[in-house]
Formats: sequence, structure tokens, C-alpha cells
Amino acid sequence: MLSPEIRALVKSTAPVLHTHGKALTTHFYARMFRHNPELKQIFNQGHQQGGQQQQALATAVAAYAEHIDDPSVLAPVVTRIVHKHVSLGIRAEHYAIVGKHLLASIREVLGEAATDELIDAWAAAYGQLANLLIAEESRLYAESATKEGGWTGWRAFRIDRKVPESTEITSFYLVPADGGTVPDYRPGQYISLRVYVPELGLMQPRQYSLSDAPGQGHLRISVKREDGVNGAPAGSVSNVLHQRMNAGDVVDLAPPQGDFILDDQRDAPVVLLSGGVGLTPMVSMLNYLVARDDGRQIRFVHACRDSSVHAMKQHVNAVAQSRPNVRKFVYYEAIGAQDQPGIDYDYAGRIDLHAIREAAVLPDADYYLCGPLPFMREQRRALVELGVPLHRIHAEAFGTGGPGE
Repeated sequence: MLSPEIRALVKSTAPVLHTHGKALTTHFYARMFRHNPELKQIFNQGHQQGGQQQQALATAVAAYAEHIDDPSVLAPVVTRIVHKHVSLGIRAEHYAIVGKHLLASIREVLGEAATDELIDAWAAAYGQLANLLIAEESRLYAESATKEGGWTGWRAFRIDRKVPESTEITSFYLVPADGGTVPDYRPGQYISLRVYVPELGLMQPRQYSLSDAPGQGHLRISVKREDGVNGAPAGSVSNVLHQRMNAGDVVDLAPPQGDFILDDQRDAPVVLLSGGVGLTPMVSMLNYLVARDDGRQIRFVHACRDSSVHAMKQHVNAVAQSRPNVRKFVYYEAIGAQDQPGIDYDYAGRIDLHAIREAAVLPDADYYLCGPLPFMREQRRALVELGVPLHRIHAEAFGTGGPGE
């Protein structure tokens, strides 16, 4: 338990961290990778180049300082971090390395303001947080290792099939190279995949949502090829998968993780809202409910640019046509001359939940959102305006905070 004096010192740095946190975390990552270059293979170097990882850590550090009196406020964030750490193979011994470079960076960036007393306070606060994370991660590692077909660390999987789903998205069906069992998982979870990226000279991990129901004898991911646009770097791992990996090739996987999961203990209606490649965990949830012959009302609401990037269209159409409890609502921002309403798409433009509220916004439903952050903010805002309680809205962001490059 931290003393009141330590908490006060740490909390006093919150305003500085909100203002200058990214400068601190940028210095921290550069320092850590200079002294421990082997850690580059754990961290997403694309997010490092784009600055997303530095910003995410700066936000997290500032939030921890601000809520040091009651860190339980950050429990949902901590849970998400723990799942991601386990998916990347971060172990207890890594915390000492990170702590050393974080404390050194605070001293080097803040200069004279970083008194010995302040550094000692942050050392104690970091130690408390590290112990909490290590304990939760140890529990998840044990859970992953002891379930049927489970493991920890990296395990070789063979690409059994590679199936194009659109001009941008391709599905990879993965089976254990050792001939063993595929573990069960919760619809909505993701796996970490690791491949060698020649341009970086590094193994690089990425998280990808599982896009099929569990119990299929394979793990399926559906990966969007990320092209470099507007100065953003191209997705190094997604391009390796699309351009260089084929059936028979082997990749490394970590076991399924993630706290964005379908609540299968309720019998309430389910509304699945997705943008772009954010439909992947939604298809997993849809397929799971269909496989169970679940009779609850299901709404599948999806938006994408146009028909060329509309993945899994035939599959979702077939489910909606064969299941009276399933309805789909597909939005295209651009309508092609050959696109047919009711088959390719249902509405033009962006998702407008107010316009389809009678059919798609169901009483007492659970709402699951996945897609780019601006998309999710807009849909969450619309749901709140329509009277949906916040505890019924569950979200997964694709980017630094979640799976998807």
C-alpha cells in the first residue's frame, strides 16, 4: 500500500504528464530500444513509427498518476492491458527492464524537477502497478496453458487455406503444425500472430480478431492489407501475410486472449455494429450464435466504403436469409453501377441508427461495436442518444488499443 506522501507526489505529476507525456514516452521507448534492442520484437514498430504507441502509453501513465488514490477506477483498462501483454508474451522479468528505463526517462526529461524524492515515489508506484499486472498475467498464462489444446508463448501453426474475402481482406485458416488440438475461445477474442518482416530485420507480432465460431478445428483470422496512406506507414505484417504467405507456410501464434467477448449467459437481443474490417469479431459472434441455434433476435449492422471492400457478404446474406431472427443492415458510402439494393447493400451513406431505430435498436439488447475509433465514437454517441444504457454497449477499437494491423 502506498503512503499518502507517495500518492501525493505521484499525483502532483499528472498535469505535467497530460501536457508533456508524449515527449516522456517517446524518450522512454527510444532509450529502452537503444539499451535493449531485443524488445523491438515484442513491440509493434509500425505504431512506434506512427507515434500511436507513445501516445497510448502517455495517456495510460497520466491516468495512473491522476487516479493513484483509487486505481480501481482504471480496472477495465488494466484488464485490457493484461490480455494484450499475455498475447505478446510479456513476462515478469520484462517489468524490471521497463521500470529502469521509465524512471531514468522521468529523470532525464523532467531535469531538476525530478527530485530523488519524486523518483522514489514513482518507483514505488510503478512497483505496485507491476505487481498487480504480473499477478493477473500469471493467472491468464496458467489458464491458457491448462485448457485443452492450450499453451503459452508461441506455437507454430500452418496456413491450411488462404481465402480472399474482398480486394483488401483475406482470411487465413490456421491449424497446429504439431497436429495437436485447437483450443476453445470466446467469440470476440483475438490471437497474436508473429512473422519475420525482412524490411525491419525483425520478428513482428500483431493481434487479429478470430473471425469464425470456436470449435471448427481451425483458427481463422481475416486480415486487411494496410496500405501506407497520408504519410502513415504501410502495415508491415499485413502485407507480409497478403503478399508472401500461402497455404502450407508456418506462422507463430500466441493463445487467444481479449476481454471484448459475447455475453452468452444472457438471452437478450444482440446488435452487432461494425465498420470496415471491424466486422471480423462480429462474424465470430454471429457464427457462434447460429451454430448454437440461438433464437434471440440478432441485428448485424455494417458499414464499408463500397462493394469492392465488402468482406463476407455472401455468408452474412445467407445467414440473414435462412434465419428469421437475424436481420442485416449494410451501408455503402459509394454505390457502384452494378450494386443491387437488398443484396449488395441496404442503405447509402454512413450508418444512421436514428433512421433504423425501430428495426435495429432493440429494447434490453447488448450492443457490440468494432471499427475505427471515429466510427465507434459516433455509434456510441447515437446509441446513448437513443436511450441505450452505457453498460449495454461493449466496444473494441482497432489500432493501438486493440487488434487489427
